[in-house]
Amino acid sequence: MTSTRIVVVGAGYAGVTAANRIRARAGSDVTVTMVNPIPEFVERIRLHQHAAGADPATRPLSEMLHRDVEVVVGSAATIGDGEVVLADGADVGFDHLVYAVGSGPGGDVPGIENAHSVSSLDGSIGLRNALDAARPDAVVTVIGGGLTGIETAAEIAERRPGMAVRLLSSGVVAPGLSDGGRDAVLRSLDRLGVEVREHTPVTRIAPGEVTVAGGSTAATDVVVWAGRFVVPDLARRSGLPVDEQGRLRTDETLTAVGRPDVIGVGDAVAPPDRVAHHLRMSCQAAIPLGVHGADTVLARLKGREPKPLSIGMTLQCVSLGRGDGVVQVVHRDDSPRRLVLRGRRGSWVKEQICRGTVGLIAKYAGSYRGMPGPRSQSERVGVSA
Repeated sequence: MTSTRIVVVGAGYAGVTAANRIRARAGSDVTVTMVNPIPEFVERIRLHQHAAGADPATRPLSEMLHRDVEVVVGSAATIGDGEVVLADGADVGFDHLVYAVGSGPGGDVPGIENAHSVSSLDGSIGLRNALDAARPDAVVTVIGGGLTGIETAAEIAERRPGMAVRLLSSGVVAPGLSDGGRDAVLRSLDRLGVEVREHTPVTRIAPGEVTVAGGSTAATDVVVWAGRFVVPDLARRSGLPVDEQGRLRTDETLTAVGRPDVIGVGDAVAPPDRVAHHLRMSCQAAIPLGVHGADTVLARLKGREPKPLSIGMTLQCVSLGRGDGVVQVVHRDDSPRRLVLRGRRGSWVKEQICRGTVGLIAKYAGSYRGMPGPRSQSERVGVSA
């Protein structure tokens, strides 16, 4: 009997979740293969800790994937009609493909190549090496006032207290939090000695200095880019439908437009706004996206019509060193509620979430049930909230 071949490209939070859920729920006549450049799972939500001096943020894929998921170590060069061509010329055939290539650092600021990053393993290692090589009183400039930039600035300031850490944000810091949440973040950064400059867009990054809007410059020894993420161009160079950012365009079921054999999950996909307008690039969104993508594949295997996407958000979490944190409770559309957990309580909750995430996708992806999407979204797509 011929097996149905499922290939998952990308072993991040969404890809591992999808592979494990399909393998747990599909029959023995289905094979699941994971294609990834390295044989490791990267805990991306811990890369800022690793960069600042903590333990490695990786785990062997053998610990994260179902024992019956085959792993092919290689980089996908193109996705063709029923096959993935790898960079070394080998190919992996598929009947259904899950596109889960994630995102990485990027931006159009001149000189961005002079900055380090914590949005990839290589970037985290490079930043750690740069911090180790810098003098103890070096100036570190973190660009980006979102949660990644906040966590990175706080972690470096706490672990390397002799360094002068500044955080530059083009707008306000932590724009997605409530006033109480933002205030807690700013107080913690101040306690750690982080210099915060809001409404300070960076226009150029050069070795030894950054230039901000208005033309003034600031000397720096190490620069960290924590601005917007970009996605790999694999979908574009494979001739798959993409949006202006290069993300795979899908319908409400996460099926690629015009390609019913390709399902997209995670950061690198662009479902319709009516079901995904509130989803930000995060593991909180990646895991249920992986679940839904897997369920779309499973429905197709059974000859059923896949259901439309419905995902609700619950929290925004930010660590501020090892003993401090802020957990912002949010509505399903990711807008902030009034409830905020601060200090050690917030830090404890954030750490439990980080630990639980690994166990969830490794052991419980097959039984995961997430929060339904916002009520207005649910009414539009016929899903009860």
